Amino acid sequence: MIRSYVFAEGKLAGQEIDPDALRLVRGDKGLYLWVDLDDPTEEESRQILEGVFGFHPLAIEDCLAVSHMPKVEEYDNYLFIVMHAVDFNRKDSFNSTELDLFIGKDFLVTHHTHPLRSIDSIRERVTKTGLPGLKTMDKLAYSILSTMMDNYQPVIEELGKGVTELEDIIFSSTHPSEPAHEIMHEFRAIRNQVNKLRQIIRPQREVISRIAHGEFKIIRPPLIPYYRDIYDELSRIDETGHALNDQLFLSFDVFLNRAANETNEVIKLLTLLTAITTPSMLIGTWYGMNFEPMPELKWEYGYEAAAVTTILSTIGLLLWLRWKKWL
Repeated sequence: MIRSYVFAEGKLAGQEIDPDALRLVRGDKGLYLWVDLDDPTEEESRQILEGVFGFHPLAIEDCLAVSHMPKVEEYDNYLFIVMHAVDFNRKDSFNSTELDLFIGKDFLVTHHTHPLRSIDSIRERVTKTGLPGLKTMDKLAYSILSTMMDNYQPVIEELGKGVTELEDIIFSSTHPSEPAHEIMHEFRAIRNQVNKLRQIIRPQREVISRIAHGEFKIIRPPLIPYYRDIYDELSRIDETGHALNDQLFLSFDVFLNRAANETNEVIKLLTLLTAITTPSMLIGTWYGMNFEPMPELKWEYGYEAAAVTTILSTIGLLLWLRWKKWL
């Protein structure tokens, strides 16, 4: 789908312009143009990217191909940026959507294959209020990227909630409410999601860092502090992801230690049971040999003597274990 918005003096002058008419709009130096390619066909993409704007073939190929790495490239009169928006929920897990931006002095082209809340939010805003004070399209690009960063917050909150729930299970006073293999599965799932988030954030931080340091002429100096704010937000998200990762591994270490302690308790119990039954086993084994020369076999009180000896030795062993504080 091709959506287009034309601005004049910060006000919305037209929208949903026919692609053929966009060439005329491009020729008017007093107008500003935003074209949003929302899940377009390849024909629609090339019609706009090649036919209307004449972008570099390599930039077009990068835009149409799926890229897992954010990047920024400067051309003669525009800037090409690849970023990634994220979405997360417990049912569908972690999803990321590539957002490509072509930023020129009087135009902005955005390309994405799935609906983005940041784009929808900005689209709704410009149709209601326009873009007051619009001088170049770097401001609109900043608004989109800033809104996209705001949408990372629910992802961080969901991941943090997942880590907290896993901690509640591990640190419960009784046995964990979930079997060990389910806890392991949950740990791996959350760890993969946190790592995926950080893998997306870190390269994007480098891209925004280059913009925030004024490396590209298409971004006006007055906008540099705003892009620096996006860089700070990305740094905060990365640090939060690092903290969640540390918290996750700390909880997992506690889980492993607790499992080891429970195993040790079982071994201790089995060892005590073995020690307590040792006297009866020794006496029973000794007199179970049934050799004829054994005088006790024909003794009238042999059974009672064996029983009393077994009981007394067992009681003595129990008292000794308690004295050693092993019981």
